Amino acid sequence: MDRIKQDKRLKAKRRLRELGLFLARVVFIGALFAMLYLVRRFMPGAGGNTAIPGLQVSLGSGEEITLDVPAWKGEPFYTLNGDRPFFDPEKADFQGQEYSSLDSLGRCGPARALLDAHMMTTEEREDMGRVRPSGWHQIRYKGIIDSDPPFLYHRCHLIAYSLTGQGANEKDLITGTRYFNVHGMLPFEKEVMDYLWDTDFHVLYRVTPVFEGNELLCRGVIMEAWSVEDRGRSVCFCAFVYNVQPGIVLDYRDGSSRAEN
Repeated sequence: MDRIKQDKRLKAKRRLRELGLFLARVVFIGALFAMLYLVRRFMPGAGGNTAIPGLQVSLGSGEEITLDVPAWKGEPFYTLNGDRPFFDPEKADFQGQEYSSLDSLGRCGPARALLDAHMMTTEEREDMGRVRPSGWHQIRYKGIIDSDPPFLYHRCHLIAYSLTGQGANEKDLITGTRYFNVHGMLPFEKEVMDYLWDTDFHVLYRVTPVFEGNELLCRGVIMEAWSVEDRGRSVCFCAFVYNVQPGIVLDYRDGSSRAEN
């Protein structure tokens, strides 16, 4: 009888020990998944935080600014410097079109131009497929991106093709999301285009891609413009356009991405 009771106690202890080991495994696996989620969600460059706090940015010709931009909250751009260009229109020496050489990581630098209607084009653009800007990791997101096919990335001109006729110029092309290109840059570009078509005047124009550290995908661009003859009364803006895509988390380190949920 005592032997039977002893066997029962041993079996009960064994079951408790097995249950304890099972629960420990469950807790460990749960903690591991939670840690992986937090790493992907909040690690630097993973797109969880699109704020740019105090980044030194070169605008070309020795000009530097400290860029401080809040996290993206649904608007495609953030107004900078009271919506006035950082360059001094009275001293700006923009001539024709000027593009920076690619850096050691293959990234574009500032591009600037003194624009007029004679530089603009309505000709069909050449194929740009041979150009692979830094951070180019193309992928389709059906049901998230409203295009057909639903490609995440565009080859985005720093200075719009319509303004200069530059096609497959690797010094003028960056990797940007569809949202960045269509909802962010295009409205500013259209404002300049409309003004130049309607006048015989000029616009000082500069676009600077913003990269953090050694990241290959730019966080966005600084767009600046000033209509010359009327001293900025018709065209005057300075804005940071976010390189983001609603519903997608971007890894700015290499341009890879994932659906938000």
